[in-house]
Parts: sequence; structure tokens; C-alpha cells
Amino acid sequence: MTGMLCEKVEIEIYVKSLGKKPSTRVSRNCDQNSWALGCQPGWACARQDSSSSGREVPSRAVNCRPCCPGFFCPRGLTCMIPCPLGAYCPLATLNDTTGLCDPYSYQITPGSNTACGTADSWADVITTDDVFCPPGHHCPTTTQKFNCTEGYYCRKGSTEERKCIWKNTCKENSTKEATALFGGILIVILSVVLLLVYNCSDQFIKIRAKILSKSRRKAATIAQESATARGRWKLAKELVLSHELEMSESDQLAASSNEARHATEGNGKRSKNRKKLAHARTERFRRAYSQIGRERVLQPDNDKITLSGVVALAAENRSRRPMFEVVFKGLTLSIGKKKLLQCVTGKLSPGRVTAIMGPSGAGKTTFLNAVLGKTTGYKKDGLVLINGKSGSMQSYKKIIGFVPQDDIVHGNLTVEENLWFSACCRSSKGMSKSDKIIVLERVIGSLGLQEIRNSLVGTVEKRGISGGQRKRVNVGIEMVMEPSLLILDEPTTGLDSASSQLLLRALRHEALQGVNVCAVIHQPSYTLFNMFDDFVLLARGGLIAYLGPISEVETYFSSLGIKVPERENPPDYYIDILEGITKTKMRGHATPKHLPLLWMLRNGYEVPEYMQKDLEDINNVHELYTVGSMSREQSFGDQSENADSVHQNVREPYSLLDRKTPGVLAQYKYYLGRVTKQRLREATLQAVDYLILCIAGICIGTIAKVKDDTFGVASYGYTIIAVSLLCQLAALRSFSPERLQYWRERESGMSTLAYFLARDTIDHFNTLVKPVAFLSTFYFFNNPRSEFKDNYLVFLALVYCVTGIGYTFAIWFELGLAQLCSALIPVVLVLVGTQPNIPNFIKGLCYPKWALEALIIAGAKKYSGVWLITRCGALLKGGYDINNFVLCIVIVMLMGVLFRFIALLSLLKLK
Repeated sequence: MTGMLCEKVEIEIYVKSLGKKPSTRVSRNCDQNSWALGCQPGWACARQDSSSSGREVPSRAVNCRPCCPGFFCPRGLTCMIPCPLGAYCPLATLNDTTGLCDPYSYQITPGSNTACGTADSWADVITTDDVFCPPGHHCPTTTQKFNCTEGYYCRKGSTEERKCIWKNTCKENSTKEATALFGGILIVILSVVLLLVYNCSDQFIKIRAKILSKSRRKAATIAQESATARGRWKLAKELVLSHELEMSESDQLAASSNEARHATEGNGKRSKNRKKLAHARTERFRRAYSQIGRERVLQPDNDKITLSGVVALAAENRSRRPMFEVVFKGLTLSIGKKKLLQCVTGKLSPGRVTAIMGPSGAGKTTFLNAVLGKTTGYKKDGLVLINGKSGSMQSYKKIIGFVPQDDIVHGNLTVEENLWFSACCRSSKGMSKSDKIIVLERVIGSLGLQEIRNSLVGTVEKRGISGGQRKRVNVGIEMVMEPSLLILDEPTTGLDSASSQLLLRALRHEALQGVNVCAVIHQPSYTLFNMFDDFVLLARGGLIAYLGPISEVETYFSSLGIKVPERENPPDYYIDILEGITKTKMRGHATPKHLPLLWMLRNGYEVPEYMQKDLEDINNVHELYTVGSMSREQSFGDQSENADSVHQNVREPYSLLDRKTPGVLAQYKYYLGRVTKQRLREATLQAVDYLILCIAGICIGTIAKVKDDTFGVASYGYTIIAVSLLCQLAALRSFSPERLQYWRERESGMSTLAYFLARDTIDHFNTLVKPVAFLSTFYFFNNPRSEFKDNYLVFLALVYCVTGIGYTFAIWFELGLAQLCSALIPVVLVLVGTQPNIPNFIKGLCYPKWALEALIIAGAKKYSGVWLITRCGALLKGGYDINNFVLCIVIVMLMGVLFRFIALLSLLKLK
């Protein structure tokens, strides 16, 4: 085929003949002495002499064939000329009416109804001005070129005109359509949409929040009325039962004798008497219920007012929280040779609020972590018993609430949204929505958050509620899930006295419902200190100096010779004594450093070996400090026995491990709603992402033009780098900013799979829209041969893949390092994937290699005619297969799935 192409000297003959008679266009192969077959219009022959100097017309008389598509073959040249830009060289087609080949005047054999160029023979020889077709040969394919008309464009090697979308975008002899106008229009449309989203997203959320808030208040009112009614049912039952207990013994004997007498009269009569007795009890209940209040909340027709219904409602109204008593014996925690906790023995009782205090570095937070079982990386000795049974505290995390020292809440959600999400995901699975609303309203009321319930919590960049209110929201997130054990790390830090007392009242209300509340407190006021039930005083080294009721702490230290001066806060004074800031004289030869040892002696605990020396120092007063120790130990044992008897008498509605929280699908739904609200409130950042993509498309589309000989390998490389970098950096925001919030939710037992899938699902919106935003400028400013839909599929797969890589970086690294990796990795992978001297195995692991191949194939499919030679050569040189377009898209998508799987495993296994 290449041997049939015209050389420079032959093209000069053709150019000189333009505008003259056809007879002047004659080479040495087509004169009066020699008229080769290729001299006919639409035919060409191969060169015979390959050693021609290029100054003379080469001899052409062999392998004469019809002109190839995308070329034209004028009469008298015997060679092919590529159809130039701005022109097209159409294929001849048969006109069934005239029997001629249009647009050429060639006649084919009668009965041959195929397209011109496929007939086997001619009936006769027809000669016209520029037409001569010998018998026994084909009708020529292309003999001349035609200029593109206005409203059409013709690329090099075109065999037909291509109509422009708008006529004004293509002038006469246009080589391509001016599509920049379409890009500008699309940019305007996208800008309007982004402005609408930016300006209306907050309004939409506010309107929706008002509607939901109104419906919740209505539901809360109905639920409260139902709860009031259930309370009246329970009180009516108690009145009925108390009435039955007050029956005289004679009445009971008479009733029993009557029952015995009626029992002998047959089964039918016995059944009748039982119905009468049940009816009498129901009537007594009706009278008792009517005496409680005349205003009926529940409709009589819908209520089954029977004794069994009363019992069921009373059982339903019973507290859902089981007792959770924590007993620790000889608890020791160390890391290396450093001991963080030493010989900690005591208990945390349900229904009581315990304050843990001590100097800085005494191990207060470490003590909480030891109780919660968060001892990874530490050496732990001793026992932690839950209701007298040993076991892992992690098994009970669904009924344990832990309030961290830092206010880890979602700043782009409102107060009510933070609390409601926690209530939905962490409450019992069978808990009705009305009950959740009642709990939510109770917590909001007890924490004093009514006025700010619809206010955003706020972030560092965007101001929200105050620090004290944020602290109370932090506590409320754990209270709404109705825990059995509630542990708080410095909940009053940063709060004023009024807010601290409000918080303590809320915690005491939780304790009245049987919750075991334990909190680390710093410098409480005397009023706040007396609001606690129990007090744990830790000395440096993790040793207990006191653990017991608040009411007995001053008595205990007074017995040691430590009396609190007037107008001095007891806990602050005791901490100053432990730290040696305040000097005092104790009984005997004891000093403040002996306080932990004295506590062990008083309660009869075993003294560790390393404290034996201190024991010898106070040996002369040993009996003085151990007086009453046996009675104290006996008293501790009596309290334990009493507590055990209380637990046996109180019938718990379910055991500690019976709470079932919503499953993965239910939590996925709640996460989906939360992430949607967060994305809508981040409309500014989303708009900036799309704006940057549009600007990048304009810059790359204008500067890096697609060249026909290379199919735009270089420009597409820059494009892949830009899209990968921008989309990867944006994907980091899905996980990096919420690292602390995720850790807190994971430790509380919430589903990691639901969390990951919800965020990835919402990010699919960006995956679908970002390619459109980029192509809206790149495609119309670059104007490649490939179709818009093919480019969209490639960039869709590319964005999906790099988003998964961004997830992985966000989970593996801190934000700064993740951003650095997201900027460097695309550049490195593009360089590796496009270098020819790198093994194919390594190149196959790079997603840019497959994305680049898909973009090249999408463009190469649109090259035809004269460009078939260039297309085949370029594809062969790059190692590309034109049939692998779908394969490349699938591989890039699978890489995105793989990186998402790696990110999910990292969420589950890494911290």
C-alpha cells in the first residue's frame, strides 16, 4: 500500500496541472507510448524501482488496484494522494436509475447491482473528458476531492462530510467544528447549578429540619401522653394488688372454702366461677384507674383493660437497664518497668455517681481505661468482675457509655442531629421511635439544650455553639443510648459552676434509674463535690488513698489526723496534702506518702512487697491504723451480700448481653442520612472542587492538543495526572476530618461496614458528576476525535479508581502526609506506565497505563481511511489493541474496588 503513494515529483505534476486541461496531467507512465492500468482515474500502481532518486517519476506498472478510501487518484498519475484537510474524497455509489457511478460517470455491467468498485467486468469501453475505464476491470473508488461546504467539516483522509451541530461553527473548508462555544455554554449552566446548590442548600436543610423538628415534637407529645397513661396503668395495678392484700384473713378463708366447694360441682361451674373472679378483678381495676385521673389518654375501645394487660404494661414500663456492678481486685497496670496503677481494689456500684480525683499524673484516665478493658500494649494484673463474673469489658460495649475528655462531636450537624443519630444507632433494636423521642427530649431537657437544639455545633473554621454547650452535647451523645455503665473523663472541665451543677443533676437522674456513673473531676466546688455519692482519691503511682462514700471521707481522714480547715474545699485540700503542697501532722509517725498504705491496712488488703519498707516505718503505729479494720472488712462484705440479695430480688428484664442494636442495613440508612446532610452543608467546598476541575480542563484542553500521529499520548498523560490529583485530594475529606469521631463510634460498637459504605455511596455523586465538569471544558477546548461518551466512561472509571486510592491514603496517614502522597503518586504512576523500557508486568499494575490506553483507543476508533496506516503503526508501537477499550475500563474499575476493599480492611484493623 505504501508503494502506491505519490512522491514529491508526482504531486508537483498534479499541482501544476490544476486549472489546465486534463491532457497536461501526464507522467512518463501515462503518455502516448505507455498507458498503464493505473493511469485511469481512481487507480494506482505500485513502484517498480525502489532505488529511485526522488527527482524522476518512478516507474509504475504492476499491482494496479483501485484507490484506497481516504485517498484520491487523478487521471494520468498512477499513484494515490491523501485527501487533505478541509476536503473529502467520497466513495462512488451505484445509481440504480442511471446505471452510473455517482459522483463519477462510470458505467458498470448490466445486472451488477453492487456498489461501484465491485463489478467484475465492463460491457464496453467508455471514454469521456476525464474518464476512461478499460474492460474487465473495477469501477474506481475515488478519482478526485471535493471541498467541504459551509456547515460541515472534513478531517484529513475523510471520505464524507460531517455535519456540524450548529452551522455557524463550521465555515467553508473547515477541518473541525469550533466546539469552544459549547464548552462555554456548559460552563455557564454548571455555574448556575453550583450557585443554586451553594445558596439554597442551607435553606433546604433548615426547612427540612423545621419540618422534622415539628413532627418530632408532635411525636414526643403523643409518646409522653402514652407514657403517662402507662404510668397510670401501673399505679392502678398497684392499687388493685394492694386492695387484694388488705383482705381480711376471714375473707380469704371464706373465699378459699367457697372455691373448694365449687370445685366439686364440676368443671363447667369451676370455669364459670373463675371468669366471675377475673371479671371482679377487672372491675376493681377500672374503678382504681378512674380514681387516678378522669382524663383518659388511651381510648377505651383500643385498650384491653384486663389483668394480663395490666401486668404486661407494668412489665413494659419497668426499667430497661440491667444492673452493672464493677468490682476490681488487685488491679495493676504497667508499661515496661513503669507502673501506672498499683493494687487498686474496690467497686463501682450501680445507682451511684462516683467521682475520681487526684493530682495530675496520678493515673485517673488510666484507671478508666483499665476498667473499660482498653489495655492494649500494657501489662495487666488483677481481676475486673462484672456482677461477680469475670469477662471482657469489650463484650459489654453496647451498654457502656464513655464520654472522652475532648469534645468529639460532628461540627457540621446540629445538636439534635448529633443526639438523634446516636439514639438511632445505639439504642435497643426493638425500641420504638416514640420511645427514642422520649429519651431524646428527656436528655435535651436535663442538659439544658432546648434553646440550641437546632444550632450547628460548629468547627474550628465555622463558629457554632459555646464550649460549655459543646461539652454537654458530648455527654448527651452517650446518655441518649441509655447505658448501664456511664464513664466520663473530665466532663466539667471548662464549664462554669451553673453548667457543672446542671450536668451533675442530669447524671444523678441517670443514676436514679440504676445507671453506674463514674466521672473524673478536676477542682470541683464544695457544692458540686457533695452532689456525688462516692469518692475515689488516687495518689501518684496509681495508688488508692480513699475509695468510699462522700459522707465518710472527712471522718476517715480526721481519724488519721488530717482535718480540713474552715473555708477550705475538702478534695482540693486532700490533693494538696498528697502533693506535699500543704504540710500537716498525722497521727504517729505516718506521712502523706503513707496514705495509700494506710488505706490498704484499714481495709485488710494485701500489702505489696515493694511497700514493706514503708510498712516497717509505721510499724509502731500499725495497730493504731488497723483498729476496726476487721469491722470495716466485714462491713464491706455485708454490703456486697446486701447488694447481691438486691440483685437477686430485682428481676432484671434482660441480661447484660441481651441488648441488640440495629443491624448493618439499619445503621447504613442512618449513616446515609447523616452524610447527606454533611455534604449539603459542605456545598462551598464541593463548588470549589468543580470550579478547579473546570479551570484545569480549560488549561489542559487549550495547551495540550491531541496530535494525529501520536493520538495525544502526551496530552492525555497530563490529563490523567490533573484529574487524579484533584479527585484524590478531594477524596481525603471523606475520612481524614472525622478520624476521632470514627474511633469513638467504633469503640461504642457501631458498624464500620455501614460507616464506610454510606460515605462511599454519597461520594458516588461526585464520581458521576466530576467527569462531566472536567469534560465540559476539556473536551470542547481540546476537540479530540473521540466521542464524548467514550471520554466520559474513561474519566468515570478513573475518578472511581483514584477516589478509592484517596480513601486508603486518608486511613493510612495523617492529613498532611496523605496530601503529599496524593500529589506525588499520580505523577510517578503516569511516568512508570508510559515508559517503554519498563516491564509490562509492572506497567500493568499502574492504573494510568490502562486509562491512557482507553483514551488512545477511544480516539483511534475514529481514524479511518488514509489514517489507517498511521493508526495501526501508532497502536503497534505503543502496544495497544483497538479491541481492548472495554477491558481497560473494567481493569480501572476493578482497581477502584480493590483499593476500597483495602481501605475497609484498614478501617477494621488499623487505628
